[in-house]
Amino acid sequence: MILHIPNVLSKEQLIECRKLLDNAQWIDGKLTAGSQAVNVKSNLQLAENSETLRYLRTIIINSLNTNPLFISSAIPNHIISPFVNRYENGGAYGNHVDNSILYDATAKKNFRTDISCSLFFTNPEEYEGGEMVIEDTFGTHEVKLPAGDMILYPSTSLHRVEPVTKGFRMVSFMWIQSMIRSAWKRSMLFELDNTIQTIRGKYGETQEAVNLSIHYHKLIQEWAEL
Repeated sequence: MILHIPNVLSKEQLIECRKLLDNAQWIDGKLTAGSQAVNVKSNLQLAENSETLRYLRTIIINSLNTNPLFISSAIPNHIISPFVNRYENGGAYGNHVDNSILYDATAKKNFRTDISCSLFFTNPEEYEGGEMVIEDTFGTHEVKLPAGDMILYPSTSLHRVEPVTKGFRMVSFMWIQSMIRSAWKRSMLFELDNTIQTIRGKYGETQEAVNLSIHYHKLIQEWAEL
């Protein structure tokens, strides 16, 4: 499932984040690339020990933990501490698949990467090129979202970032270990939750909505890994 989640960050949060990022110090993104990705990665990144990154992580994680669409789609067990990168002057990230297990230095623990996410800090008109291209069983998808919006997709997807030929592109990227390991089970639960919310919105708390909600939570109980 590839999902566009709008307005993860408010306008006020975006203004604050952009001020910090416009004055940030950047390092070579290859320093945090895996063994496969290091050969295809050409970008800049905020250092792990950066105070700016620590502050941005707090804003991002707090926003995600209160976003109903994110919670419904990801059913998160843990959000691996986000990073922020910058692409300019032809910077790109060639085809790669994210590592299946990643170490979260903040939590001091390894986590499974079920879901990958990119949260945009720059608007599409601020740069040329830089499309994120995600390949799945349904084809190829090009992504270039407004600032404050996020794209969510399975970490097993082959993906890349096309060269930025003008301007610059800034994005926070992160991974989620979901309580539901299986992508198709997460998709089923997301569709069921959407159906329940639609019924409630149209008809209120009907018996049908209650019954579906019971089944939803039974499935969570049956499939969840904590």
